[in-house]
Amino acid sequence: MRLGVLDIGSNTGHLLVVDAYRGAAPLPASSAKEPLRLAEHLADDGTITTAGVDALTAFVGRALELAEDKGCQQVFSFATSAIREAGNGEEVLAHVQERTGLEVVVLPGEDEARLTFLAVRRWFGWSSGRLAVFDIGGGSLEVAGGDSEVPDVAWSLPLGAGRLARRHFASGRPDEAALRQLRRRIRAQVAEDAGSLLRGGAPDHAVATSKTFRSLARICGAAPSSEGLFVRRVLPADELRDWVPKLIAMDVQETAELPGVSASRAHQVVAGALVAEAVMDVFDLRELEICPWALREGVILDRLDTLGSAG
Repeated sequence: MRLGVLDIGSNTGHLLVVDAYRGAAPLPASSAKEPLRLAEHLADDGTITTAGVDALTAFVGRALELAEDKGCQQVFSFATSAIREAGNGEEVLAHVQERTGLEVVVLPGEDEARLTFLAVRRWFGWSSGRLAVFDIGGGSLEVAGGDSEVPDVAWSLPLGAGRLARRHFASGRPDEAALRQLRRRIRAQVAEDAGSLLRGGAPDHAVATSKTFRSLARICGAAPSSEGLFVRRVLPADELRDWVPKLIAMDVQETAELPGVSASRAHQVVAGALVAEAVMDVFDLRELEICPWALREGVILDRLDTLGSAG
């Protein structure tokens, strides 16, 4: 079955076309993405601007055309924190549906964490034991943990790299006092519910997903994407700790020249690094292994499971 999954994230709109069958790994057939930056298209009143709505609507229209060209039987679509938290999120999605015919479902933060956890479990398998999974998106940080395919705990925090960059780095690097205050605030939020994950025991395998963690791992020496999905990639805590002050000292252009960093996300790297460092310190993690599957794959796997049960 050829399926399309349209992910309206806080940073990027991404259509993934896959050949998917229950019991088999989804096989990517095509992909298209655009840097929508919805987390940064917010007015002072918390609503998405007209420019953001227009960019989103245009992208969805193009994505649907591509899905049709590629022969998708179904297109599943979802939006995450930027739409979920926008004051006009419902109106934005109603506009998109009116113009394109596509109904976009808003995922609660807990579902984001749960579905990402499912993807990680399927990728690494049961031999990983108790998993702890972390995902820094544009608008939020998702955390989940457990020893089955459904996490025992899953939650979302407003600590996305795009959100923090817009709030704290829009005018350049904050001074030392402001950075320290931001660092304390991030760590306090991460630590607030940390015990709910650790109560079940220390994780056997700590995993990170998605672009921010992949970029940080690449900066810290992980293999490039050109070496394939199955190369083991990790983000070591010590390496990251050494890199954070260097990243803070760089300007955006210098950051964009680092391996694994795209020009469109360079302004978010320091914010993402502060969150990643906080996660590793609060949960006392020596390293995080990078999983190539994340939320989109989790949505596909969950939908295939549902279709199989219905049949």
